[in-house]
Amino acid sequence: MGFLAGYVLGVAAGIGLIIGFARYQNIRSKRRTDLAEAIAAFARMTVDDSRKILPNEFYPSWVVFSQRQKLILTWLNQHLEKLWPYVNEAASELIRNSVEPTLDAYRPVILASLKFSKLTLGTVAPKFTGVSIIEGDAREIIMELELQWDGNPNIVLDVKTIVGVGLPVQVKNIGFTGVFRIIFKPLVDEFPCFGAVCYSLREKKNLDFTLKVVGGDVSAIPGISDTLEATIRDAIEDSITWPVRKIIPILPGDYSYLELKPVGILEVKLIQAKELSNKDIIGKSDPFAKLFVRPLRDRMKSSKTISNSTNPIWNEHFGFVVEDESTQHLTIRIYDDEGIQAAELIGCAQVALKDLEPGKVKDVWLKLVKDLEIQRDQKNRGQVHLELLYCPYGTESAFMNPDDPDFRLTMLEKVLNHGSDGIDKTDPIKSRKDPIVRGVLSMTVISAEDLPSTDLMGKSDPFVEIILKKSEQKNRTRVLNDTLNPIWNQTFDFVIEDGLHELLILEVWDHDTFGKNKLGKCIMTLTRIILEGEVMDSFPLDGAESGRLNLHLKWTPQPIMRD
Repeated sequence: MGFLAGYVLGVAAGIGLIIGFARYQNIRSKRRTDLAEAIAAFARMTVDDSRKILPNEFYPSWVVFSQRQKLILTWLNQHLEKLWPYVNEAASELIRNSVEPTLDAYRPVILASLKFSKLTLGTVAPKFTGVSIIEGDAREIIMELELQWDGNPNIVLDVKTIVGVGLPVQVKNIGFTGVFRIIFKPLVDEFPCFGAVCYSLREKKNLDFTLKVVGGDVSAIPGISDTLEATIRDAIEDSITWPVRKIIPILPGDYSYLELKPVGILEVKLIQAKELSNKDIIGKSDPFAKLFVRPLRDRMKSSKTISNSTNPIWNEHFGFVVEDESTQHLTIRIYDDEGIQAAELIGCAQVALKDLEPGKVKDVWLKLVKDLEIQRDQKNRGQVHLELLYCPYGTESAFMNPDDPDFRLTMLEKVLNHGSDGIDKTDPIKSRKDPIVRGVLSMTVISAEDLPSTDLMGKSDPFVEIILKKSEQKNRTRVLNDTLNPIWNQTFDFVIEDGLHELLILEVWDHDTFGKNKLGKCIMTLTRIILEGEVMDSFPLDGAESGRLNLHLKWTPQPIMRD
């Protein structure tokens, strides 16, 4: 019995050991498999993946590089220091020849001329802090170099104002960090194996500098310092910032196909702004807007000035040529018109074109900030309301008129077809003819909800005024007494001659024996209604603590009458 019991216990213990060993082996195997998968995942991890794990402020530049890349950077920096005296001489001459015409093109009207009297980049060479090869077309090599420069240049601008005052202005304390993209294209069999080099500032991370009048202080002359600084920044932004590409031929040949080409049109409707910060001591600001994709003088668009208003309504339409929707932005700056003095910036905002879906209208409210680089702004500077539509070449606009004989043509084809009529083929914005969208707007003002009270009894006597801004058509609902939730169910029909540029304004008022008080308003374009044909929705009242307006809108297109 004892033997049997011992035998059973021995067998059980053996089986237990076998099971335990097997489980341990399985656990070890799983750990090895998990470790192998983790190592494989790290091997596939990109720089962008690592940036998601490690915040930018704790992300040193050397983390992104392998040992080979760090050796390349060391080699590049060592040789750049040795070659810098020669590079400085060549680069200074290149900058003078390329940047001086750009500065003159950006020169503000208060300046008669803007030229370099001295230009040398100093004795401190830039430092390469990053290098990467971008995979792309097999017929080109794309390299991106991150560069940092805190130099000691000697740059003096000879500035002459329109009143004849000459100012030698020195550009000092330059600090720059950015990423340059260099493209070697096309690749050829002949040494040095590429026909041309294209370079561009792919990303500007930081640009600081100060201006000083030689023998004086530039800030002592009102308006000159800010104007010069803005001119220099805009010239740099647009002259070498991607998608602009500077082309240097290496081998003889025609490289015009490497130059910047338009790829589409951005349609912008500047609708309104609200709660703009007031810049005037007496009265209110006189706001106007400047909009641009590239800050070239002939491509920047300005709105009309709305006098004495912090809630202006513009209802203006602009078009912009787009060269690279993946990197370009629409920038809007709101100013207070100061008459003969320089306009004062109220705030600015920016929209990345990559956030727009081609062919789809996007309605946005943008918060205004003081500085687009910093973006953090505690002060409320107001908001601006835009409607955006990006149309790449080769796609039809959503607003093509079927009665137009050119209905099936793209924007670019229209320009080419009408070139013989004196239309400028190089500028489709100037050449285009906006489509006319004619129709009947049928609008039912159904009801309102939760209106603010104005009477002592906690009620209101509301009615709605309907205004079509462009055509100046007006109508109004009946007055409903003692209610904060009125139901009108009234329908109004309006013949619209130009639907794309019309603006619908609905103002809710409280009727009073001795006048009326505004409760709030809704402002909208007809774009959504034209595209969808019929809209039933609830719209919040702007300028009111509470309240919504319930509407049913229907669009019936009408043919264009031709002679």
